Amino acid sequence: MQRSRPNILITGTPGTGKTTTAELVALATSLDHIEVGKIVKERGLHEGFDEEFQSYILDEDRVVDELEPLMQEGGKVVDHHGCDFFPERWFDLVVVLRADNTVLYERLEKRGYTTKKISENIECEIMQVVLEEAREAYAENVVVDLESNSVEQMDENVNRICGWAEEWEAQHMGSE
Repeated sequence: MQRSRPNILITGTPGTGKTTTAELVALATSLDHIEVGKIVKERGLHEGFDEEFQSYILDEDRVVDELEPLMQEGGKVVDHHGCDFFPERWFDLVVVLRADNTVLYERLEKRGYTTKKISENIECEIMQVVLEEAREAYAENVVVDLESNSVEQMDENVNRICGWAEEWEAQHMGSE
């Protein structure tokens, strides 16, 4: 798939700053931000709502089918807490955001998450579930994990991702 603009996935446990980071990267690079959770809700790309976990049950095949034409265009920053169901060919960079457990706990508590949902997400972060999924699903040279505990770290991450995007575009100029 030849593209003139990169596709970037920003993933991580809920509360690590994926959406904010993706929005800031999109703003700084003119890449299009795709918030998968929002699209799932708006377009009904789910199999219902899980009351116990207070989240939609993703229909991964429908999500992939819906996003395929957009991803072929290139120039996308996708944010989602899962990453292993997306085709590997879609992404030129996969960023896994990580956060300290106390920071993550406070963020999730502010969102009004139930104690059970907070505990599950903290456990996922401790076990590095999303990072391991990314490492298993994508080439080693594509995956990078970044700490996202503070505004300063978020700014550093955005600058780093934007720098990478500029470099990617410079290397791929004229290869369309």
